[in-house]
Amino acid sequence: MTLTGTRTFVGFGFGAIQSGLFLYEAYQSGAFRRLVVAEVLEQTVADLRAAGGQFSVNIAHADRIESVRIGAMEIENPAQSDDRVRLVAALAEAEEIATAVPSIAFYSSDSPGSLHRVLAEGLRRKAAQGGPRAVVYAAENHNHAAEHLEAAVMSAIPADEQAAVRERVRFLNTVIGKMSGLVTPQECESLGLAAVTEGTERAFLVEAFNRILISRIDFPEPFERGIRVFEEKADLLPFEEAKLYGHNATHALAAYIAGAAGMTHISDLRAYPDVMAFLREAFIEESGVALCRKYAGLDPLFTPAGYAAFADDLLARMTNPYLRDTVERVGRDPARKLGWDDRLVGTMRLALKQHVEPLRYALGVLAALAVFDPGALRDSVALAAALDRVWESAAPDAAERAAVLRTVEHARPSLEPDGSLNPARFSL
Repeated sequence: MTLTGTRTFVGFGFGAIQSGLFLYEAYQSGAFRRLVVAEVLEQTVADLRAAGGQFSVNIAHADRIESVRIGAMEIENPAQSDDRVRLVAALAEAEEIATAVPSIAFYSSDSPGSLHRVLAEGLRRKAAQGGPRAVVYAAENHNHAAEHLEAAVMSAIPADEQAAVRERVRFLNTVIGKMSGLVTPQECESLGLAAVTEGTERAFLVEAFNRILISRIDFPEPFERGIRVFEEKADLLPFEEAKLYGHNATHALAAYIAGAAGMTHISDLRAYPDVMAFLREAFIEESGVALCRKYAGLDPLFTPAGYAAFADDLLARMTNPYLRDTVERVGRDPARKLGWDDRLVGTMRLALKQHVEPLRYALGVLAALAVFDPGALRDSVALAAALDRVWESAAPDAAERAAVLRTVEHARPSLEPDGSLNPARFSL
């Protein structure tokens, strides 16, 4: 299929989500004539240019892996002045823009090619030229990514131009429950995956799921998206919490349990029905009960039946053997996952506020601590000290901190001091 539409899409960052979600869906829509991507990795830019802008993505279905070729795409390096000129021109004519960079910390830097500066310049030109209205999907895993991105971009736009820019653009938060990853060369060969470009060793593997939620677009006049598969929500925050405190929390819990048991892939958990039952109980009876109480009446998701269906679907997708998701990838950066507002401790706090005792997620905290700082499992003092180091910048309320620590202590008999799992762990 060639690009036969009329619209322009611009993406920042060329990773699994940009390639396997935004570019893939834009390409499949038939609505776009140009796909443009900004990427600062010089080798990636060179490889894609050598391939004529063609690249491949591998899609994990429930029963197979499908390889799809996409393109031709234009690739620009914002660190290079000539590329920046072309990128700004593309932004001025773009209707849909997506940032898919590692975190919101990558939105701004001192570089002339900083994402926020390039995007600001493109939007300034769009407003000055009367270019088409545009939406910017902020795909970074943060509940307020769009607000952070908008603030950064507006800081690079003169005050007397900001109103005109705001008339032509909307920054949208996203809830992206699509799992993906970069496959190792060894797995790429053994699974027969298509490399990103011919002659390279890396491959993108993403799941087929594409039910992505986005903020409602509030232009005065209707705005038609080229990527139509996304679903708009008037209030995205409850769904963001369902992702963080349901999907992400249980995914992390699965990874740390699997790691403590010596497993390599998340799909290995399918061989252990007791572990799968434990994960389902955590998902539904702790995260689910808490979220359904908090958001009762808002949406069918936040009902016992709706949340159970959500949990069962995700557990099947998380452990899809064709996704090849590794315990190491899902469990990486345990300090971040133990953060006061993040998936494990954040889910515990949510549950405790809704009068639910989250002992299963407390076990996840202990298993994550075994990776982050094994000495923390020595005794209660060491455990509290390790978590306090992680939570220092959050300055938690003293009573809430005590409640979380007390719950983690209640789960301690399920984990041995060396981080191994106790056989009685699933009787919490």
